[in-house]
Amino acid sequence: MKYIFTSLAIGSLTFFSACQSESNGKTKVVMQQQTAEHHHSSTTAQPSIPMAKEAAKQLPDFKFYKVKSGIAFTNKDIPANRNTIFILFDPSCGHCQQETGLLAKNYEKLKNVNLYFISMNDPALMASFLETFGKELVNKPNVEMLYDKNQEFIQKFHVPAQFPANYVYGANGALKNNWDGEKAIDFVIAEFTK
Repeated sequence: MKYIFTSLAIGSLTFFSACQSESNGKTKVVMQQQTAEHHHSSTTAQPSIPMAKEAAKQLPDFKFYKVKSGIAFTNKDIPANRNTIFILFDPSCGHCQQETGLLAKNYEKLKNVNLYFISMNDPALMASFLETFGKELVNKPNVEMLYDKNQEFIQKFHVPAQFPANYVYGANGALKNNWDGEKAIDFVIAEFTK
């Protein structure tokens, strides 16, 4: 009985230490499709979706959609001459919610960077995310909530192990840093702004 309780406690700590990117949403579905594909004959397998194993060193071409308007958003729409940050998140991830809240409280330090929250989840689940967890970020000119309808992020940018996954690209489009999971907010802001 003692061992069962210890295993449950360790399992709980592992679950709450960071949100797994495979815990729900389309990332899990895509990975399940790829796994299933290896178990079917070539005549029944679905087409493979290539996934980026390493973070893209240069900002790739992409087409996401603004959650509020549904308007397409590409790399050509990104304002120049500043850092561009992509935060891949799951709306139900507690760590994503916490990071968003802390970023919102520090908005004054972030107003000179492009800040894009991106998810493959249903836009209905994303629609109230900022209003709920990051009120100070709502309607800011440098902040946008983007829907990755075609799973381009995991194909072109990276497949993270945990959410939130943060990617910092410089004004020249080169990757400056990236990390998966929870980090101290002082570290996050310093990386976003340097």
